[in-house]
Amino acid sequence: MCFVDEVWSTLLRSVHSVLNRSPPQFIKEIILVDDFSTKAYLKDKLDQYMSKFPKVRVLHLKERHGLIRARLAGAEIAKGDVLTFLDSHVECNVGWLEPLLDRIYLNRKKVACPVIEVISDKDMSYMTVDSFQRGIFTWPMNFGWKPIPPDVIRKNKIKDTDIIRCPVMAGGLFSIDKKYFFELGTYDPGLDVWGGENMEISFKVWMCGGEIEIVPCSRVGHIFRNDNPYSFPKDRIATVERNLARVAEVWMDEYKDLFYGHGYHLILKNLDVGNLTQQIELRKRLQCKSFKWYLENVYPDIEAPLVKASGLVCSDFQLQYTIHAEFTLAFSCGGMLRRVMGAEWRNSDGEEDYGDTEKKREKKKG
Repeated sequence: MCFVDEVWSTLLRSVHSVLNRSPPQFIKEIILVDDFSTKAYLKDKLDQYMSKFPKVRVLHLKERHGLIRARLAGAEIAKGDVLTFLDSHVECNVGWLEPLLDRIYLNRKKVACPVIEVISDKDMSYMTVDSFQRGIFTWPMNFGWKPIPPDVIRKNKIKDTDIIRCPVMAGGLFSIDKKYFFELGTYDPGLDVWGGENMEISFKVWMCGGEIEIVPCSRVGHIFRNDNPYSFPKDRIATVERNLARVAEVWMDEYKDLFYGHGYHLILKNLDVGNLTQQIELRKRLQCKSFKWYLENVYPDIEAPLVKASGLVCSDFQLQYTIHAEFTLAFSCGGMLRRVMGAEWRNSDGEEDYGDTEKKREKKKG
């Protein structure tokens, strides 16, 4: 359970809900990871309070790690056989833990997620949600929740207690076999602060032989906050975009062009996603399946057309340009024509030409 400057009462509510609503024999320890909070009450006062509970220990990081690396710091020192990641602003409901552990006991490569319910950030009231929904993504890799259509529920006779296969998990609340988590390479350590880690771990689990499930019998309330306590190296949007681009480069194969096609501004930024060698080698070592397999077998209802185009696309000052490509196109004619995702622009004489029409205008005037 990682936190930065968490509200005292909210943090205590989270910890006590775990202690009070979990069978003692299933709790090895509760690790609170303080990611370099600035609030004084989260230092000695917190240590003194939690010292009353033998199973709770507090890890104070000496510098800000960001959520992703703070979680890894907690996982590194954990002693239990199963890791359960929780946010610090939750309330675990009655009987929340046993169903998650049961799924992992049946198959150590299952990643079990509770149904995430809502705690109001206005009055802290608890609100239940529909069981029939799953985590998905839309282009360019935006996480969201999608209800299972009523006709599908009726056709397959899905009950409230049935397990839901989940293409993408929300990322904040889940249980996973500790050895399996490290076999998967944990989170990509090259991801910064926060954002995209749920996509990365979801693709990795599914494509490398695991499964992600939502377990309706497990319920955990969560406060959805409007602000984010983390500071980012540049800014929040830039950090998340870089993380997502890193995930796309490693896991999406040719479908990464769809990611860039829906976020064309990312191409113009020339994002530095860092060194990907270790992540690519990890994928080879785990013998992971292709992203095409993931789309066909895990998330077939997303639209993911790979456009193959060849032909006349633009005419400017009587210069005709042909683009030869095998990927999604994202460009506009006129003005500065750009190389798009490796495309080759050629003029009507078959010569390579990137279409700097401003220079052509000047040349024509001259």
